Order: sequence, then C-alpha cells, then structure tokens
Amino acid sequence: MTTFENGSGTRELTGKRALVTGGSRGIGAAVVRQLLDAGAEVLTTARSATGAAPEGAAFVRADVRTRAGAESLAAAAREMLGGVDIVVHNAGGARPYKDSSAIPDEEWQDALDLNFLASVRLDSLLTPGMRERRSGMIVHVSSAVVPTPVGPFLHYTAAKAALENYSRGLASELAPFGIRVNTVTPGRTATPGGEATRQEWARLDPAPGRTDADSTVPLGREGRPDDIAHAVLFLVSDRASWLTGSNLVVDGGEFPRG
Repeated sequence: MTTFENGSGTRELTGKRALVTGGSRGIGAAVVRQLLDAGAEVLTTARSATGAAPEGAAFVRADVRTRAGAESLAAAAREMLGGVDIVVHNAGGARPYKDSSAIPDEEWQDALDLNFLASVRLDSLLTPGMRERRSGMIVHVSSAVVPTPVGPFLHYTAAKAALENYSRGLASELAPFGIRVNTVTPGRTATPGGEATRQEWARLDPAPGRTDADSTVPLGREGRPDDIAHAVLFLVSDRASWLTGSNLVVDGGEFPRG
C-alpha cells in the first residue's frame, strides 16, 4: 500500500472530506483507495449496491442521473461527512450503437444526465459550502476520445465535451473563492466497464481495423485504474495548489490534443 505523506510525515489529505461518484469499481474504486491512503475521509456512491465500496469508505446508493438523486447524495454527504472539501465526478459511461442515427432520444438524454448534468447538479449543491469556507477541490473525469468522436459513441463524447467546457468555465467562476476545478481525461484503461463496452462495440461492428493497446499506445500498454487515480490525487493535493481550469490527459500518449 502506498502512503501519501507531506513533508512533515503527515498523510497529505488528513482532515479532508471527499465525495467520489461511481466509486465501487474500476477507476472510481482506485480513486477512493488512494484518497483513503492519503488520509481523507471518503464517501462514495453508485447506482447499484453490488460491490459496495473499498474498505474504509462510507457508501450510499444513489442515482446521480437525476436531480433527486443528486439532492439525496448531497444531503448524505453533509450528514455523514459534515461537508465536502473534495468532489471527484467519476460516474459515467454509455452503451455503443451501430451508428449515431441508431441512438434513441432517451439514450441521448441518459448520456447527458450521467456524463454531464450529474456534475452540474451536484456541483451546484456542494459549491455553496465551499464558497463559505473559501476552499475546495473539484475533479471532473472526461474521456480521451472527445477530440476524435465516432458515431457509435457520439452521445457519450458530446456529453464529455460539454463537461470539459463547463469545467473550464466553473474553474474561472470559483477561483476567487479559493476553489480549484480541474479535469482528468483517461485514455484506454483496463476496467470491467471499459472491457464490456469494447466487447459490445466489437459485436455491433466486427469489421477489422481495431488494434490493441500494445500497438496504438506509445507507452505500450493500457492504463491501469491507479494510473488515473494518481492524477486525481495530485490535482486535489496541495502539490497542485496553483492549478485550476486544466485538463490532465492520462492516456499513454495515444490521443493527440490540440
């Protein structure tokens, strides 16, 4: 286990209260574990109770796709933690379709609710407390495929593009209150959800041409959940105290960013 300490030997997030959405598996669970290792008190959530949360974290079941779900989660965070200093918006995803014309309206709405509006709603409920304390850290998790959208995932990439734009604007708005807002953009990462999505896409479009990470990622492998979690931990720590409005791309060099 890695212990994240500051120069005095104290775990660097001791005394901080963190909320992580989608923290029961994959990247979210890795983020939860690293925040705990750094000394934070952590509450996490997922739509399903399956898998619950990493040991040491509190867990509530909530559907952040809805306003009611966001309100219940914010209330739980205030009750269980007494307030929130760190928010990591990790919940996200969407199922692929044959092409963009096959994506029904309800899937467009679901993609927007989960990958974009969930962050907007939860931020609007939690940032007033941060403004009063004049401190806070928010991390939005995007996707490295945003600059190269494709039809089967157009609903997902469009929602994540909106999230990146919103995150930059929110950073400017909240900076005078001592609140930092940044984005982490993972590339291809080995998670159960990611693998299920890739398999579904291959079933819908079995045409050859997709290549594995060994040949497309300059660093020669898929990312691991901890690779992304390390980036999140950096952004919420004092080591990133002069960093806001940024987008930290963690993709092994696979996707170009202009």
